Amino acid sequence: MVNPKLSHHPTICYRPIQPSDLEVLERIHGDLFPIRYESEFFQNVVNGREIVSWAAVDRSRPNGQTDELIGFITARIVLAKESEITDLLRYDSSKSDQTLVYILTVGVEEAYRNCGIASALIRKVIKYALSIPTCRAVYLHVISYNDPAIHLYKKMSFKCVRRLQGFYLINGQHYDSYLFVYYVNGGCSPCSPLELVTAMVSSMKSLLKTVTTKLIKNEDRKVPKWPKCKETNSLILATQNRRISTAECSAYECV
Repeated sequence: MVNPKLSHHPTICYRPIQPSDLEVLERIHGDLFPIRYESEFFQNVVNGREIVSWAAVDRSRPNGQTDELIGFITARIVLAKESEITDLLRYDSSKSDQTLVYILTVGVEEAYRNCGIASALIRKVIKYALSIPTCRAVYLHVISYNDPAIHLYKKMSFKCVRRLQGFYLINGQHYDSYLFVYYVNGGCSPCSPLELVTAMVSSMKSLLKTVTTKLIKNEDRKVPKWPKCKETNSLILATQNRRISTAECSAYECV
């Protein structure tokens, strides 16, 4: 889908953010976000200091701007045991190398919105997280009034797991934040109390069904059938074979 605000059909390409992007990166952040980021943050992004990033550029952009940023995403790796979502993960806590990828910022210039660029950038981060065997999830915060972003993350199968009261302080006013998580490499949320009860009930039902089936099978074996022989008009002892299927207990998986 092409934004009608564009005067040409864009050719979008993606690459790592580099030092030459510093000025444009700072400008776009200033235009898009109500939060002001320190100069150190931008220096770390463009120089790859503990931050991974991708840039979106329009190769068909006129006036020599074919390599200028029109979108971006930044993220960093954090240890799972040191993150704020430790209680939202089910993993082996004895393994100290378990990690997460935290999305710091993502944005697209207004003229290039609704072209699928933000989705493509987020998929870059998910693919990156999948390439790290120890990574268990990608997570991020989004301000509670940013409906387009909330819709996008839900569409991309992120799970909204928590609402944080007063997380953001902007111009002296507090705003809530939603915490979104995308589980990767076998990572998943721990079972809630309701899920545990549901699992126990399901297991008990399966067990009861299995026991009942075995009892019926045993009773059928004890009672002989005495059908009448058509040729001799006498009674003969016959054993009736019946095939009775037993119920199988299904494993419960938390999603």
